[in-house]
Amino acid sequence: MIVVLQRVTQASVEVDDRRAASIGKGMLLLVGLEKGDTDSSLEAAVRKIAGLRIFDDAQGKMNVAIADTGGEILCVSQFTLAADIRRGNRPSFDDAMPPGEAAPMFEKFVELLKAGGRTVKTGVFGAHMQVSLINDGPVTLVCHFQ
Repeated sequence: MIVVLQRVTQASVEVDDRRAASIGKGMLLLVGLEKGDTDSSLEAAVRKIAGLRIFDDAQGKMNVAIADTGGEILCVSQFTLAADIRRGNRPSFDDAMPPGEAAPMFEKFVELLKAGGRTVKTGVFGAHMQVSLINDGPVTLVCHFQ
């Protein structure tokens, strides 16, 4: 599982020229599920993401987790994060979890995030989406979970 996490002041996702979801201050998570990801992978990812202290405290230091900010989370499924570009010029997606397996795994990931009392919104799984964001900092983390 690969997650690109961006601290944002706002983010939104559109599908077919209609806004599917939007958030204010919080995190945008681009989520790539890979073959072999398990419920344990999801649980580890949620624990780590929820506990990351990437928001500023009163002294301006990154020392505060999302739960302490009242921030929101926007999750967008993105299978292209599983691309292998080591050979040739065309990405291979052999490591990406097939959509039939990835859809329920993505939903479980979202539900685990929500279970902590966080506000979580999503894009539309499998749709062609336009994602907009204002990256705050900028703070962008590429996270690998197994």
